[in-house]
Amino acid sequence: MEFIRNLASHYDLADKVVLWLARVGVAMLIFLIGWWVSKKISDAITSLLNKRTDPTLATFLGNILYAILLAFVVIAALDHLGVETTSLLAVVGAAGLAVGLALKDSLSNFAAGVMLILFRPFRVGDFVDAGGAMGTVESVRIFHTLLKTPNGQLLWIPNGGISNSKITNYSSQPTRRVDLKIGVSYDDDLKKVRAVLEEIIKADERVLADPAPSIVVTELADSSVNFAVRCWTKTADWWATTCDLLETVKIRFDESGITIPYPQQQLHIVQTAAPDK
Repeated sequence: MEFIRNLASHYDLADKVVLWLARVGVAMLIFLIGWWVSKKISDAITSLLNKRTDPTLATFLGNILYAILLAFVVIAALDHLGVETTSLLAVVGAAGLAVGLALKDSLSNFAAGVMLILFRPFRVGDFVDAGGAMGTVESVRIFHTLLKTPNGQLLWIPNGGISNSKITNYSSQPTRRVDLKIGVSYDDDLKKVRAVLEEIIKADERVLADPAPSIVVTELADSSVNFAVRCWTKTADWWATTCDLLETVKIRFDESGITIPYPQQQLHIVQTAAPDK
């Protein structure tokens, strides 16, 4: 009789193990399928938003949607295992409050990321000066913004640091002004200098006719007479145009005998007669 009871107990335990393993298997299946479906839904929504809105906003909303869907999948998997999700949610809520206080800087970066997405001071592909760094915006994520510097470095800048600093967007406008400061010698003919500068500006096809270029004397400095040369180009041509104009100014000034002076100081020596003895 005792043998029969032990055998029945053994089979009962085996049934429970099999049932538990079956629940674990189904829970894992729920998680894997839910993860796959969440990813597909997130990608589909992101792709749809990319066609209708800014890519930065589309990616940001897609990431948030994916996180929310994945959270529901995890809760569903735990519920199938028999975990009391109501109590679990209460514990998670309390833990979330404690974690939130500990991670207030991260939450600040999250809030800043939302503000960056809503107000959009820049978009993916813009060249900006933000958070103390300059580069092309690669993406705006929940906590960080990725910038690619001109020398190929990838910077992860906290969104809070960006929103709390000055943001300069060099790509937001279709045109940009080139500002050159050109110093010439006091001995040079200013009319000749102006004529050469006008020829240089007119010869460059990237310089726009409207707004009209401006060439004015702005300063009678210690060692030079300074001209301000201002002209407009397309934003994409700004850097190359600036560099080419500076090089052309030097070449044409050399050909025209116009001097770009070094800093100079005049020293006056006053001699006084020796006193009579």
